[in-house]
This record gives sequence, C-alpha cells and structure tokens, in this order.
Amino acid sequence: MDADLERYRRQVRLPEIGEDGQRRLRASSVLVAGCGALGSVAAVLLVRAGVGRVVVADRDIVDRANLHRQLLYDDDDAATPTPKAQAAARHLARANPDVRCEAVVADLDRTNVPRLVESVDLVIDGADNYELRFLVNEACVRAGRPFVSGAAIGTYGLQFTVLPGETACYACLVDEIPAPGTTPTCETAGILGTVSTIVAATQATEALKVLTGRRDRVRRTLWAFDAWEGTRSEVAIVRRTGADGCPVCAQGRYDWLEGRLGGPAVRLCGRDMVQVPPPAGGRVDLDAVAAGLPADAGVFRSPFLLRFTARGCEVTLFPDGRALVRGTDDPGRARAIVAEHLGM
Repeated sequence: MDADLERYRRQVRLPEIGEDGQRRLRASSVLVAGCGALGSVAAVLLVRAGVGRVVVADRDIVDRANLHRQLLYDDDDAATPTPKAQAAARHLARANPDVRCEAVVADLDRTNVPRLVESVDLVIDGADNYELRFLVNEACVRAGRPFVSGAAIGTYGLQFTVLPGETACYACLVDEIPAPGTTPTCETAGILGTVSTIVAATQATEALKVLTGRRDRVRRTLWAFDAWEGTRSEVAIVRRTGADGCPVCAQGRYDWLEGRLGGPAVRLCGRDMVQVPPPAGGRVDLDAVAAGLPADAGVFRSPFLLRFTARGCEVTLFPDGRALVRGTDDPGRARAIVAEHLGM
C-alpha cells in the first residue's frame, strides 16, 4: 500500500472501498449545508474517511445547548461566541490535515447556494429548516448533484438520498412546507443525541457509496427508525413523473432558486430567535456599529461578529450585515431592532 494511504489502511482493506475507492475519495468534494447535529457529525466522518475537500456552511453560532449532540464542538466554542462553520473547519483540519476544509459563514440562500452546490460532487443535508432543504434540493437537481438528506427529532430519525435523474427528489417526498408551529422542533420536542448521530452516520455512509463509485449500492428508500423503541422501517418513494408530476424533477421548476418562494426573515428551529437578512449593499462596518452602541449594551467583538443587547434582545451581527436576534420570535420586531443600528 502506498504511504499516502497509510492513514486509511483499515478502510482500504474493505473490498467495498479498496485503493481505487480511497483515491476517488481524495479526489472528491462535499458541501455540508448546515453544520448542526447532522452536519457536524457527517462532516467529521467524511473528513476522517479522506474526502479531499469538505465545505461547511452555516449561518449560526455555537451555543451550549448544542453540545449534547453536535459532537464537533466544545465548551470553548460556546463560551467565546464562534460561528459554527468557523469552529467546524478548525476542528476538522486538526482531525485530518490531509483534507482541505473550508468554512462559509453565511446564510444559505438563492444567491449563494447554486454556486456552492456546483462547486462540489455531493451535498450533505444538515439543515434545521424546510426552506433550506427545498432550496438545496432544487440546486442539486438542476446541477445533477446527489443530495443526501436526513432529519432527527425526539427519538426518531430518517434518511433519504436524492440521485438526480435516477430517484425521487426531496420535493417528491415533501409537497410543501408545513405551516409554522405545526411540526415539532428540537426546542419543543427535544432530541436524543444518539438519534442525530445515527442519522448523520447513515448520511456519511451513503455519501461514501456515491463518492467511491458505488451508486448501485445507495439505498433508494426512505429509511426511518425510533432509537428508543428499537423499531425501523423503509418506504419506497416513487418519482412523480409526467407533466403533472413533481414541480422540480419532472417539470423543471425552481421556485425557491428563482425567488418565487421564500421569506425575508426566518425563525430558527424554535429557539426564540429570528435571522434578519443583510441590507442591500452588502457588508457592514462592525467597528462603526460598535462605536455607536451605549455603554450598557454588553458589547462583545470578535474577528467574526459583533454581539450586543438591544430592547431586551441579544443581537449577533455578522460582517455581511446578517443578524441573529435572540429573545423574540417576531420577525417584524427583529427587523426593527436591527434597523435601529444599521439604518435599514
């Protein structure tokens, strides 16, 4: 075995991988769209497996409430407010310096998702909301990139892989976004850390099949399980073809990518937090904003963000002008608080 494969020797010994498969992994690239419970675990598994380039993209920051299930982070990341993508890339680089790890600290939306998806060979679903899944699904179908989706809530998890042109897509599985407040979230229903880890490990396994050239071994069903009860099931998802079929993979409509669907402010995973998108014109001078804040605003400044309190809420402002407002679930109030400081 060549010296450059020594790190992976026990993986290479698997007939399912072999030296050829390992070299395929080294030449491949993956986007992890959302680096929370699913994305962080899937990312570290793929990095340790030797995927050559891993891009981790996330809009959020590390919180102590993440640590029981988001295994890539630690108390230091939560104590000093750190963007998840930045913390993830740092930890991943330590796990395997052979892999090129890239951090994208940004909201994933229709302005950046197409470029990110087109730059990789496969996308891992680490989203905490339906909008991002619909958006990434459209981008993957249009670009012909496999989309390895997953979800976890309570003690229940599921996983589903989209192979454009071969299988049903995510829009075949889910017709439309459920109304706000009608589905459980990690905050309202809780989540068992082992469940998200199982789902993420399954996502990583399906990704490895694709990246090593074994698409024939990818499961073409929706796989679901209840970890507490020890039950599992598989359901075949039929591709909705024809003129009246799936709007995405059958009709070629990309409503999320083209802006016909989607909202300007997003409630984040039931956590009493709203994300406010950046203002027109792009980047914000965080130092200038900090200079205009009152002395009792509890200002925290790092190379990546500015955090302060305003009107009873905690505001985290990023250089691109995007803001996270904790302490409200009202998008209007969140936008008003940010507008006071950015002149929006």
